[in-house]
This record gives sequence, structure tokens and C-alpha cells, in this order.
Amino acid sequence: MKLSDHRPKVKGILDSFKPDFEKIEQVLNRHFASHIPFVNKVSQYILFAGGKRLRPLLTVCAARLCGRDDDAVFGLSAVPEYLHAASLLHDDVVDGGVMRRGKSPAYKIWGNKATVLVGDFLYGRAIELASRFGDTRIAEAIAETVALMSEGEIIQLLQAKTPSFDEETYLEIINRKTASLISASCKIGALLAGAGKTEVQALSDYGLYLGQAFQMIDDILDYTADAGELGKAIGTDLAEGKITLPLVVAIEKASSREKERLLQVLSGGNPSEKELVWVKDLLANTGGLDYTRSRAKALVGLACESLETFAPLETKNLLHGLAWFVLERHK
Repeated sequence: MKLSDHRPKVKGILDSFKPDFEKIEQVLNRHFASHIPFVNKVSQYILFAGGKRLRPLLTVCAARLCGRDDDAVFGLSAVPEYLHAASLLHDDVVDGGVMRRGKSPAYKIWGNKATVLVGDFLYGRAIELASRFGDTRIAEAIAETVALMSEGEIIQLLQAKTPSFDEETYLEIINRKTASLISASCKIGALLAGAGKTEVQALSDYGLYLGQAFQMIDDILDYTADAGELGKAIGTDLAEGKITLPLVVAIEKASSREKERLLQVLSGGNPSEKELVWVKDLLANTGGLDYTRSRAKALVGLACESLETFAPLETKNLLHGLAWFVLERHK
């Protein structure tokens, strides 16, 4: 089946999952609670600040595609969202983020120490919840993902100090920081459904490719989106000196003079509006934005191909539609 066959499903694709989103919200509310009110306050602040819920939705869809659709599936779907929330709390402290989901990040309200500790609580809650389902492979997948995400953040931190602007390093970071969790979200759903190795691997691959594409589109949106719609300041990656794929291409293609100026902006932090416009123009003129989008599109294609092991089902078509949604989203 050609990828273009699924394009019409992109518009309003999330409306197809409205009942699932409602159940996911209920589960998220039910499981995160601590007996310490402060922990609940900070957890609620990050968990219910308007996230896309893509990761828990993928867990539900993966399980459904493999033949299971019950309350346990939705219970498990909370796990990747808790991990995601925990990583956002930690990332904002490490990166010094100024906006998260359209609001001040938690550390600006409650401080670094409290924010990191609540992130630790959510990691622990996720691992504890993952261990309830009687399948050690689920708990192992989640524990491994936590380690990978931490490694990704560490590699990115080291790169900010001694940058290595190559695509291989970039992929190493995003595979750990972003794609590993989206892949695990799919994998645990398949495991809970009792899927065979081929099906588990297919859905893991789907999530990995989708996660890579998701991050590449994020890289583009950091320069092209509306700040209010995106929920964070435009040029955040640039201000934090992060390696992103458009920058990797620009540094390779730019003239020596342009490269020197770009590296100065990257190392300086907090670029001015004029500098941000200049960088955006450079990314467009060197093909960095177009290349990144083409790479993301190819990865969406690979994600859809990964599902060919499954028989034609509505859930399979919806997963194709979700892949295209990731490519065409604006926030």
C-alpha cells in the first residue's frame, strides 16, 4: 500500500482516538498519586499541562493491533507518559528552559532540587507500575528505556561543551532521548497483548522510526512554528546550543564566514531576534530545513513499512495516519 493512501486520514486523525484519550486521562489521574501533597502538585503541573498523549496512545494502539483491548492496556499506557513527564522535568533543569507547554517550567516555580526529586518520583512510579503486569519483559523494557534516555541527555550535555556537528552523533542523541521511549511505548503494548517476536519487533521498529521523525520535525518547528501554538519559545534549541539536524546540514554547507558566525551564535546563548532571523534564513538557504523534512518523511515511510507484517485492520490504518500526523504537525 502506498503511503499517499493514508494522507486523507491525517486531517482530524486525533478525533478518531477521543474515547481512548478520555480513558488515558482517567488512568493518569489514578496512578500517579503520592501521599505527599507537594509531589502531587508538581506532578499534576507537568502531567496535565496539555501534552499530546502520543506515547500512551501508541501503547493502546499496539496492544489493540495485537488483539488486546481492555483496562489493563490503559493502565499500562500511563507508564510511558510518566516517563515522559519525568524527563521533561529533568530536561528543563539541565537545559535552563524558559517555557514548557506554554507555561513556566516547574523548576522556575519550585526550584531545581524539588523538580528533580519529583521527576525521580515519576520515574519510580512508572517502573513500579510496569512491574504489575506479570511480564518481566515489560519492566525490563521500561528500565532499559530510562537508562537510554539518561544516556541521551548526558551525551547532549557533553556535546554542548565540545560540539561535534555530525549526523551520526545527532542520531545517537535522538535515538536515546526521544525515539527509545516512543519505541518502548509500542513494544510494551505488544508484549502485554502476548504478541510474537516478529510482531513485537515490528511495532518496536515502527516506534523507533516514528520517534526519529518526531524529533526531526521538532527541530524544524523550533525555527518555524508559532511560539504560542508550539508551547515554548522559538529558537530554544539554538539558545541552548543543542545539535539539531538543520544545524548539522547548515554547518556542513555554509561558507567559512557563515559557519564562523553560526558557531558564535550557538556558543553565545540567548540569540537576539536579528540573529534568530539570520540563522533561520541560513537553515533555509543551505537546505537544512528541507533536508530534515525529507529525512523525517523517509522515516515515516519506514515506520509504515514496519507494520506490513500485520493484516489490514482499522488500527493499522490509524497507525499509518498517526505517522503522517507526526510529519505534518505544527506543534
